Amino acid sequence: MIAYSEQNKKAWEYNAYEFWVMQSGMPAERAKEDLKDPVRMLKQFAGYFDTYQDVRVANICGSCGKKAVPLAVLGAEVTVFDISEDNRRYALETAKCAGVSMDFEVCDVLEIDLEKYGNHFDVVFMEGGILHYFHDINEFMDIMYSLLKNGGKMICSDFHPFTKIADLLELEQPSMSYFSTEVFEGEMAHARFFEDSIRKQMPKCSYRKYTISEIINSVIESGFVLNRFDEHPAWTDDRIPGEFTLIAEKG
Repeated sequence: MIAYSEQNKKAWEYNAYEFWVMQSGMPAERAKEDLKDPVRMLKQFAGYFDTYQDVRVANICGSCGKKAVPLAVLGAEVTVFDISEDNRRYALETAKCAGVSMDFEVCDVLEIDLEKYGNHFDVVFMEGGILHYFHDINEFMDIMYSLLKNGGKMICSDFHPFTKIADLLELEQPSMSYFSTEVFEGEMAHARFFEDSIRKQMPKCSYRKYTISEIINSVIESGFVLNRFDEHPAWTDDRIPGEFTLIAEKG
């Protein structure tokens, strides 16, 4: 495993299960919400799926299964790839409570077994701040391309690159030049929800943030056909961009 991935793994296995319980309830409670209205639980991403039934979905850095379980409820065959055992525990317990099955591979995404999973998926899906965990976006996109069948679709949603220059989403991360290529240490995503005494003990993550052109060019250079690029308003201020969703096809 790459050194910075080991660092990120330590961060994402520190109190992660407890955090999901605190934020989303016990797995049985979360499962009830997923079953009640799985499309609502997918939020805006539901609009990017053509269908769900029997569609093979690779959920990249799928965390606690917050999107994977609703997809499974809707009939998709979901495999989550994520670095955290704590995330796996919460996700699989939630799936069991919801009466659905899914696979969950605990691994560094850059080390996914392509002999097993190459050309395997109809959809590769990621959301919620993923790209900044990988220091070489071209390597990352090459792997996404390899996971898909010919004609398969990548749904890549992430924090808008404008969040590099200001804390637009109030994630309490440092600001920097938009064109910075710096790798830096920062708090993990949910550190701000803990008391200071715990927060100070939590391991840091290693980040590299990208510009819009770096992201789009990495998609094109990996062989994808870029079909769509949507910008979404920040949840803190709907006058400014906070997230984007990129749709690309394996030609």
